[in-house]
Amino acid sequence: MKENLNDLAAFVVVAREGNFTRAAAQLGVSQSALSQTVRGLEERLGLRLLTRTTRRVAPTDAGERLLATIGPRLEGIEADLAALGELRDKPAGNIRITASEHAADSILLPRLAKLLPDYPDIKVEINTDYRMIDIVEQRFDAGVRLGEYLAKDMIAVRIGPDVRMAVVGAPSYFAKRPVPKKPQDLTDHNCINIRLPTHGGLLPWDFKKGKHELNVRVEGQFIFNGFPQILNAALAGMGLAFTLEEVTQKHVAEGRLVRVLDDWCNVFPGYHLYYPSRRQPSPAFALIVDALRYRG
Repeated sequence: MKENLNDLAAFVVVAREGNFTRAAAQLGVSQSALSQTVRGLEERLGLRLLTRTTRRVAPTDAGERLLATIGPRLEGIEADLAALGELRDKPAGNIRITASEHAADSILLPRLAKLLPDYPDIKVEINTDYRMIDIVEQRFDAGVRLGEYLAKDMIAVRIGPDVRMAVVGAPSYFAKRPVPKKPQDLTDHNCINIRLPTHGGLLPWDFKKGKHELNVRVEGQFIFNGFPQILNAALAGMGLAFTLEEVTQKHVAEGRLVRVLDDWCNVFPGYHLYYPSRRQPSPAFALIVDALRYRG
């Protein structure tokens, strides 16, 4: 019975990951052992559950049916086992969170570093990603996003103050270019763009001054998929960057960057931890949420 459950659990992970290598890493086994486990399950059932190609693995019709039936039940078992942690002296469990690099470095790590030494049986996995992923489908317990990007069907807990954007460039850049006086002037500048995986297109630069709102699509020679690289390119004099005010302040104060269009950069809701409204928080998860909660 235990062997069958382990094999079913292995199949679920492979089917969801769509890749034996990633699934093996998640389960902590070798790829060959995992492949043998799934083949053994297929042989016992007399059904092919997965279609294997050189690039990915996908469930067959039978595999999709088994995944839809077994997946939620295994998750229920995991939840029930986690709930037994309430009977322990201290909460325990694995918590998976997806967040941007900035949120992970500036909020999650500092606060959890204070909490976790007192709870050695709580393990936290932080996956840094800029995509707007489905945390339920990807089996994360929670995610971190800026407040304006939160889904309506999620419970949201503020974990950081309001944030503000900043347009910055290096002195060497402005030695060759005029300082923009209004957002429309950016069309004449070499702007450093970001392409987020979920959006596909380039992220526009949003401005607001009083009742006037502008959405500017800028052009430039560099496009990145992460904000740290944008800041580094601006520091190198490669163009103007549109990024969080917080990460630019030290560079502006020390003269490495010059801030422009300050009066057009508005404030918007900061980082929130979000998770499904139907989720029953475990004691370990409740501790994580309380440790991250923003208290002004």
